[in-house]
Amino acid sequence: MPLSAFLDYTILHTQIATLAAIGTGPVTPGRTRLALTDADRQARDQLVDWLRELDLTIRIDSVGNIYGILEPAPADAQLPVMLMGSHIDTVIEAGAYDGCYGVLAGVAILRAIRAAGRTPQRPIGVVAFSNEEGVRFQPDMLGSLAVAGGISVADVHAIRATDGAIYGSELAHIGYNGSEQPGEIPVHAYLELHIEQGPILAATGVAIGAVHTLQGISWQRITIRGVANHAGTTPMRLRHDPMVVAAQVIAALRLFVQASHATLATVGTLALAPDAINVIPHSVTFTVDLRDPDEAQLQRAEAELRALLDSFCHAEGVQYDCESLARFAPVVFDATLVETIRQVAADHGVTSVPIVSGAGHDAQMMARITPSAMIFVPSQDGISHNPAEYTAPAQLDAGLRVLCDVVARHIGM
Repeated sequence: MPLSAFLDYTILHTQIATLAAIGTGPVTPGRTRLALTDADRQARDQLVDWLRELDLTIRIDSVGNIYGILEPAPADAQLPVMLMGSHIDTVIEAGAYDGCYGVLAGVAILRAIRAAGRTPQRPIGVVAFSNEEGVRFQPDMLGSLAVAGGISVADVHAIRATDGAIYGSELAHIGYNGSEQPGEIPVHAYLELHIEQGPILAATGVAIGAVHTLQGISWQRITIRGVANHAGTTPMRLRHDPMVVAAQVIAALRLFVQASHATLATVGTLALAPDAINVIPHSVTFTVDLRDPDEAQLQRAEAELRALLDSFCHAEGVQYDCESLARFAPVVFDATLVETIRQVAADHGVTSVPIVSGAGHDAQMMARITPSAMIFVPSQDGISHNPAEYTAPAQLDAGLRVLCDVVARHIGM
């Protein structure tokens, strides 16, 4: 009997709803569980309780990643772990499924192994990575980046949040500063089940996306500095207006990426100083999020952004600074795992398609150190990072079945 026959879908749905209730407010829609806040601590505590119910080995590392591991026979305990997971922190006013679905699906598979009375031939576990969203602390995908060796624990602990808090202090405050080093647990392979957060699967009616590529990401913060002056007495020809330059750059960058093959550009934040209706601002700060599945094209977009800044700033007589907040190259996932996902989907009688992920995920960091892949299920209307985010229970169940039997097939269980 396949392992997926022992899955309990009702518990999965209940646990998703339980986490979804943490971080909700009486007025604002959705839930907000920014990394290392009290709401994040509450969600972590709930997850750990569920891991304890399954009598798993719980390990927490020094950047706050939480592992629940089902150990094999003692003789095999040193084998690398077959790992599933995602994250449980959220953006502001988030939906219920992003990240949480992948973590709780991993928990569901460990529960199925217990229910089946089977002993795996190697350790199998689930991980909830810390600070995946990168809303409060940057860069995003911080916990998995540390596991992959891309940033030191000291550097993680020193990161200052958007609200001024320090990562290490906040991690200690919520009680999740573990003693283990990130990456100390050897990993056999990593699989992440996730809602698509895009429209492709929903629009085409395909049940499963076998993610083969995750596009590269470049986050930059740009500050343009001009001269503040009176809005009513300064002739247009004598102005050095950073807001004009910001508007020109944003508009020109959009035209550039529209003419490209697949590049995306987003200006998600914009701040003016002094931010008064009758004052020409002396500075404008905005962020640019560039993405492309091709590294050469991503570099081309970065170069175009610099060229636009150089040209428009020179014409207006202003200066600019450009700070890199995060930079991750595109990732190609393990071909064997991707093909196994498609084969298992076919075995279950559901449709699948190879797909590119437009969002960043912990799997792109894990792919640096171990064979990795992702499974997508549809997002209704392509909506995510929004309280309206929704995936039907039957679609969640289909993704869980595929993940379960991919894991079982991969480790011979």
